[in-house]
Amino acid sequence: MDLNLLRVLEALFTHRSVSGAARALGTTQPGVSLALRRLRAQFEDELFVRQGNEMVPTLVAERLAEPVMKVMASVRSEIMIAAPFDPLQSDRCFTIALSDLGELTFLPDLVAALRERAPGVQVRSVNLPPAELRQGLAVGSVDLALGFFLGLEGESLFTQTLFRQGFGCLVRAGWGNGAAVMTLDDFLAADHVVVEQQGRSQEVLERQLRALGLHRRTVLRSPHFITVPLLVARSDMVATVPLGVGRVYTRLAPLQFLRLPFEAPEIPLQQLWHRRSHNDPGSQWLRRLVAELFMGRDPMLDPELP
Repeated sequence: MDLNLLRVLEALFTHRSVSGAARALGTTQPGVSLALRRLRAQFEDELFVRQGNEMVPTLVAERLAEPVMKVMASVRSEIMIAAPFDPLQSDRCFTIALSDLGELTFLPDLVAALRERAPGVQVRSVNLPPAELRQGLAVGSVDLALGFFLGLEGESLFTQTLFRQGFGCLVRAGWGNGAAVMTLDDFLAADHVVVEQQGRSQEVLERQLRALGLHRRTVLRSPHFITVPLLVARSDMVATVPLGVGRVYTRLAPLQFLRLPFEAPEIPLQQLWHRRSHNDPGSQWLRRLVAELFMGRDPMLDPELP
């Protein structure tokens, strides 16, 4: 079995599309299609069949998923680890788990630094629920996780806290007749947009509200942050978001950012990795770069809220 075919199979399991697998592998769609034809001949099975916009694995492919992931993880952790890592010469692709807010917080500075210090290195960003992220780190399909990951601990996982940040209120420009402060009565009377994501920062905020006995009026719940600035900019609704992200949003739409009228929780932003990649030279270099860029500071956060 050609190891390159297993790389293609792994990418198809992850992305469920030929185009997605091609992007992740840094190759062309015809190249992935050719590899898939070879795999089908090898296993005498279709392996993936199209359903809507996805390539869905057959029963044969599902039985192959776990052993393929284990083989590729072993290659990364036991064979690739033997070679030294030269950032100027490497064309390695690092897979980093990030939420959509994590991408806003980390990717701009990280990618800029990589283009300067490791021009051939590629980054693949994935957004995974906690159980899938834990599995991805364990089998080696995810190299590093950046952000806040509630409940993602374990003996085989290492974490390093980079910085801490709190929350603020995002409102449209001119909200409350141009008020520079939000009172508790304002907060409780407002209509709120709430983003619900498992294991993310919003769960910490919800716990704080319950502990304080505060009940806000929620008019919209969504699993996505991407529409929040546009929704808030065109209404009197309020969104409570992490500080760094709120500052970014104020640059994208006519918005202002106000201090919360109660004691706000803080969340640790961390990098997290598995024991199997702890001594990998490439992973070590990436973690050192992340620490250098973000340790002890939030590059997007202004010194003070109003």
